[in-house]
Amino acid sequence: MKLFLTDRRNTSTHLVKIAMIFLLSLGSLGIVVGSFLLWKASNNTDYTETITNTTRYGEIRQKIWSNKEQIKHFPQEIPEDATNLRLAYFPGFSQGGSYFQLRMKQSPEKIKKVLLKYREIAKHKYKGGNTNDHANLPKGVPTTFFYTSDVQESFPTTYEILVLDAENKGTPGFKWNHGDSYGVAIDSSASEIVYWAEAW
Repeated sequence: MKLFLTDRRNTSTHLVKIAMIFLLSLGSLGIVVGSFLLWKASNNTDYTETITNTTRYGEIRQKIWSNKEQIKHFPQEIPEDATNLRLAYFPGFSQGGSYFQLRMKQSPEKIKKVLLKYREIAKHKYKGGNTNDHANLPKGVPTTFFYTSDVQESFPTTYEILVLDAENKGTPGFKWNHGDSYGVAIDSSASEIVYWAEAW
């Protein structure tokens, strides 16, 4: 009888020890995973916010934007004579696409010259509007929103949106679900140009 009680007590003690080890391990794992998720959330703000600081232009153009083909038409550096500079860069997050825009004002002569150059090589041309307007036109392609504007998401009709290229990476029946496009938007009357690239 004593032997039976001792074995039962030893078994109970072993079960309690195993349960304690399991619970401590689970708690430790929870702390490690929770700490990692908190760290990731607190450090992710740089990656999910739009960068508007024009001093970061070179870094974004040279190092961060991965597909150099999409931004080869952007200037290597911001021209010294450029004014009214605006930058909008978003790296994309989860299902959201990425975009990069540089807006500047230059002399009417320079704007006229680049307008003629890009009009000649543009694959699609639009007057004002935004990506939704353009994609919904017959044979239209997605373009961009006016991210570098303070007041609106569409380009005024004074802007010519010149698409240098657009690639549909969607699936049959779900056109433009994924893809990219890039080009320039030029307002001759305001002597402004917006270089843009989008990927989604």
